[in-house]
Amino acid sequence: MLSFLPSPLKGVLSFLLAMVSTICLTLPLIFLSLFKFIIPFPSVIVILDKILIAIATLWVSVNSLISRLFSKIEWDIRGLEQLKRKEWYLVMSNHQSWVDILVLQKTLNRKIPMLKFFLKKELIWVPFLGLAWWALDFPFMKRYSKRMIAKNPHLQGKDLESTKKACERFKHTPISIMNFVEGTRFTPKKKETQKAPFVHLLNPKAGGVAFVLGSMGDYLHKIIDVTIIYPGKTPNFWDFICGRAKKIIVDFEVLEVRQELKGDYFNDPEYKAAFCEWLNKIWVEKDERIGRMINPAP
Repeated sequence: MLSFLPSPLKGVLSFLLAMVSTICLTLPLIFLSLFKFIIPFPSVIVILDKILIAIATLWVSVNSLISRLFSKIEWDIRGLEQLKRKEWYLVMSNHQSWVDILVLQKTLNRKIPMLKFFLKKELIWVPFLGLAWWALDFPFMKRYSKRMIAKNPHLQGKDLESTKKACERFKHTPISIMNFVEGTRFTPKKKETQKAPFVHLLNPKAGGVAFVLGSMGDYLHKIIDVTIIYPGKTPNFWDFICGRAKKIIVDFEVLEVRQELKGDYFNDPEYKAAFCEWLNKIWVEKDERIGRMINPAP
């Protein structure tokens, strides 16, 4: 609607509107989360959780509306019909830009349960945000280093055990856990440094995905393999809010969470080898898929 405005002006207006929506919706989110401490009864928490998720969902919807207001993006979205809102998912994707998060929020909002990330337990003490993440039931994990386990053998496997207990509440609440498998954004320099055998991707890091499946495999029913493509130049955050992104392709493929995908990645060498082989195969197929979408056959 306002895509005719100069790009820098669109960027400034988009940013200001996003800031206003974030402040307006974060304040009630934090306020309502306090009742989880004050009235820690299951029936009350269930009601509060629904309200908090509704606020977060509204925030994503407002941000998507702001984007549509200032941008004319050609969206090519494939496989969205496979997704269900009342399902438990692990979402894994390639990673090229911080825009990926906005793309995933826009395409998956109200299609699956709200995206959540595993966070280090220490992050719960981050002012305001830590409380908001806790209020929205973002899973906090406690990891023990190899050195700590060597000194205290009884801690082996405790990280998975404690995370499983923390995630028990998701048994009755559908959830979507997000993981960028490469662990960092793709650049040609990083690809060269890693000596990655792919054309469009970095090497996949299996540990994060395996940890999620090991700790939450009993609750997660499906895996969503997402492939995000920006034909031409990959936009950064400023490019995106300035309306410079012209076309975005998002491809969704749903995979089953098979029993052999659940195990102890950090203490079972046989499982680790099999899991890495499974994930690498997916990454090979993803790299080929990106090539076909960028250069489709005539």
